[in-house]
Amino acid sequence: MAQLKRVVEPFGEVNVHPAPGGKVKVIATILMEPRREGTQTGIALDGSGSMSSLYGVGEADSGGFFASLFGRKKSPSAKNEITPVAQKVCAYLARKLDADGGTTCIYWAVGQGGAQIEVVGDLTADQAEQHIFGPPREFGSGTQLLPAVKYFVDRFKDAPWGFYVFITDGELHDLDAVKRYSTQLARDVAAKRRNPLKFVLIGIGSNVNERQMEELDDLQTGVDVDLWDHKLASEMRVLQEIFAEVVDKNARIADKAKVLDPQGRVVKDYSDTVMTAYLEFEMPAGSEYFTLEVNDNRIHQGLSDNAKVPPPAS
Repeated sequence: MAQLKRVVEPFGEVNVHPAPGGKVKVIATILMEPRREGTQTGIALDGSGSMSSLYGVGEADSGGFFASLFGRKKSPSAKNEITPVAQKVCAYLARKLDADGGTTCIYWAVGQGGAQIEVVGDLTADQAEQHIFGPPREFGSGTQLLPAVKYFVDRFKDAPWGFYVFITDGELHDLDAVKRYSTQLARDVAAKRRNPLKFVLIGIGSNVNERQMEELDDLQTGVDVDLWDHKLASEMRVLQEIFAEVVDKNARIADKAKVLDPQGRVVKDYSDTVMTAYLEFEMPAGSEYFTLEVNDNRIHQGLSDNAKVPPPAS
């Protein structure tokens, strides 16, 4: 399976699978904000030592080992790159999704071994937009994700639905433990022993281990529950992309629509069934792209990240 990086609006995610006869099976979602009663939201910011420069803490001025013991100093030229990202995500979740109008914010991967969390609190959208997300009290010496995941799962265990975003810059040191926990959690959701929830990892900076992110995103749990998604901040077009995998398959998008192959032949006709936010169809062998014809518009989406696709209609 290939999850495409180059996705055009209005698609949220496009996955391409090989099919018999050289064909490809396409599963695509239409980007939209979920509306679920009783939603609880959270944002977790990586507080490991490697994040210090992104918080505007200058390594060059910190004095090395001894300064790390007594607290790093902020370089006059250092820029806090976390604050604008956290402000935007936190405010968005609080304003658009959270049932209480406040998103829970924590730092994770802080303290000894990076196994602790630091709770900032519940922020409304207005509070989040004014909050300065500076460094945690103590940068972590490792990057342990599981404690942050468990914090949200345990705190909001009775929520009808949970949506939690984790921002990081590098490599997870407890990936296997997170995968084991996620597998059991997915099975509990499938068995209705607990309510559904969704986790999204957002990578920021140039040293993100995307392979690890993809491992979580593609985690096979033995049940039809997809807990994880991942995004790279540098590749996101709009913030709504964090909802790319959160799709109401019954959400009505258009009364009439068609999917065409590059020769203009119809491969899927939604005229009788209406088009929903979840599309599934097969494309002929050798097709470089498909065209969605909807509401007098033609939208061309490549079937690989290097596909040659016609320019959008002006």
